[in-house]
Order: sequence, then structure tokens, then C-alpha cells
Amino acid sequence: MLTQKDSKTLAYVNLFAVLGTLENLCDLIQEAKDLLKGKSPISIGFKVKNGPSATLSFIDGSCYIKEGCSACTIMLPFSSCEKFNNFILGTVTPIPSKGFTKISFLLKTLVPLTDMLSKYLKPSKKDLEDITFREISTKLTLYTAASAISQVGNQDKSGRLSSSLIPNGDIAINVANVMGVTVRVTDHHLITIRKPCEKPRAVMEFSNLEIAGQLLNGEVSAMACICNGSISMRGMINMIDNINRILDRVGQYLSE
Repeated sequence: MLTQKDSKTLAYVNLFAVLGTLENLCDLIQEAKDLLKGKSPISIGFKVKNGPSATLSFIDGSCYIKEGCSACTIMLPFSSCEKFNNFILGTVTPIPSKGFTKISFLLKTLVPLTDMLSKYLKPSKKDLEDITFREISTKLTLYTAASAISQVGNQDKSGRLSSSLIPNGDIAINVANVMGVTVRVTDHHLITIRKPCEKPRAVMEFSNLEIAGQLLNGEVSAMACICNGSISMRGMINMIDNINRILDRVGQYLSE
């Protein structure tokens, strides 16, 4: 099994999967909404040399991410993927190249939001004792992992090999009666849509949030869950097989 992580792939995961989950955090957590309450619309561009670029926009208490950063209120440039990854770890402080007068938003709003997200994505045992917290933590972790599937599938050497074997179509990753996300494959390029799939060619469904959380945390194996029926699969199974191979690599990129 490959264990070495590519810094460029990790930068894509950190930007689109980890920071991208701020979208869902602002949807699910009232405290996050309150941080944005009364704030004027603002957007933060992240531009990584020889790596990804994207813009986080905060409008009416919600957050949205899109690729590219040609139009943003604040621009945060990074000279390398390694520097950006260290920013995510909290060991690098970037200097805005645009919007320096808006830096208070970074310190008073973005930092608290990312700290809140980290609390849910890397919860303590005590936090997980609260049922509501545990449910939200699992939802956010699933959104992050599903988004990371596309980044690893498009950027990582092993991930691209698995992507090359997936035919065109939509793959649904669902938690029964709770939530769903879509992984769309077009010419072996993957895009994650943080919404339920309308017309899937393949479906992987967890019976409940607890099972989803246990699998994502490595507490149970996918094969055991399939055997006992807590994970069901239907449609083009080869699509799910290759998504699961990518998901194995995702776990390594999200392990820090």
C-alpha cells in the first residue's frame, strides 16, 4: 500500500475538500452562521504557485467555494504547495497581496471558522459523547472525504490510476434517509457535488450515520460492512470498487 503523500495533491485536498467544507459548516452550525451575521459580502482568494487556486465567498451567512481567484476581496498568495499546506497546519501566516485593509475578517472570522471546522473534523472523545455533535461531525467528515475523493482521483498518481478505470456517470454516496453526495465522472475526471445524486449509475449507501462514521474513522472495514448489510451497493459495482480504492488514499491525505 502506498503511504507517501504528494504535496500538490495534499494542497488540492486542503483547499477544495477541507476548506471547502466551510460551506457545510455554515449550513449546519448556528455558531458559524452567527460569526457571519451582519457582515458585508467578502471573498478570499487562495492562489498557490504550481498548485490549486480557489475563492471562498461569504454572503448572507453562507459560504461558497469556486475554482479560480480572479475576482476576490482578499488575495492570499502562497509560493509553493508546501507553504499552503503549512498554512493549513497553522505554521505559516500568509501576507495578503490584496485587501490588506480587510485583514480583520481573516483574524476575527475566518480563523474562528476554521478552528470550529477543525474541532468537528478532528473531534475529541469527550466531544463525541454528545449525540448532536457526533452526528454533525460525521456529516462534515463525509462531505470532506467525498470532496477529497475527486482531488485525489485527479491529482494523486495512484488515484489517477483508479480514475482511469471509471466510466462516465454519477456515483451516489448516501447515508440512508439522512444525506447524500455525488461524485461525477467525465472522461476520468472527477468532480464532487455536495448534493444528493439524481441519476446515479452506481450507489454506495450507509445504513446510518454511525456506520459512516465508523468506516471513515477506520473503526470498521468496508468489506465487513458489506457482508453484514450495513453498507449496500448497487448499479455498476466496478465504479464503486475504484472509488473505494481512491478512498483508501484519501484516508492517508486526511490523516494529519
